[in-house]
Amino acid sequence: MSRTQGFAIATSAVSMALLLPPMLFSPPTSAAVPARTAGNQSPQDLAAQAERGLRNASSVRLVYADRSATARSSKRLPTAMDLALDRAGNCAGTMTLGGHGGTVQIVKRGNDVWMKPDAAFWKAEYPGKRGAGLATTFSKRYIHGSTSSNLLAGIASTCDLREIQDVAKVSAPSSLKEGLATTLDGTRVVPLSFQVNGFTSTLYVTTGKDHRLYRAVQKGPDTDLSLTFTAYNVPVPKTTPPAGQTVDISRVPQPPRS
Repeated sequence: MSRTQGFAIATSAVSMALLLPPMLFSPPTSAAVPARTAGNQSPQDLAAQAERGLRNASSVRLVYADRSATARSSKRLPTAMDLALDRAGNCAGTMTLGGHGGTVQIVKRGNDVWMKPDAAFWKAEYPGKRGAGLATTFSKRYIHGSTSSNLLAGIASTCDLREIQDVAKVSAPSSLKEGLATTLDGTRVVPLSFQVNGFTSTLYVTTGKDHRLYRAVQKGPDTDLSLTFTAYNVPVPKTTPPAGQTVDISRVPQPPRS
């Protein structure tokens, strides 16, 4: 992965977005297998309803997890993310990088961005004494700037629900198979799965009237990804960090290229 001039978090945000299309209804190259239906609805119908629900949502809470060895060993890739985000590009939550690249709290309202990195993040971005010094200087502080800043611009795409909705606009494969209903974290769901090139993708769709996408999972060689979607249409919190806890982005030095 190439570095931009921004923090590693910016590059990592883009990488997560690129992982979404193959997880959400990526068509297989193998021959179609007849799908088992549930009642009068085929797995494709259930997947289509879940897709529409995601595409029409005004906001969601997205919990992302990458348990692969590659992500866990890389300071440039996210291993976890928990974000409330909406179609207007607002968001609030956290991102954790592998390797250990640290954890960052993120708030975005309009073009304003606040991020509060932990000490591990500063030390990963700025090796040696410089990183340790910045971790002390900005301890428990939010860095505030706009999306026009090179350091923060990548967060804009991470916080935009519309980008996720755009990549969900594809057809469910004809080989999609329905499994037995189960319960995940207290939510009743039906698993819809397909396999291609050694990878298994599973969409967990709620059994309620709306048939929403609850979780998307992909497993395979060095791949163990999951995205969980909850809080459909629940507004993103409007609270922003107080001025006394923020530092302007202009005080943050340009991170070294790696």
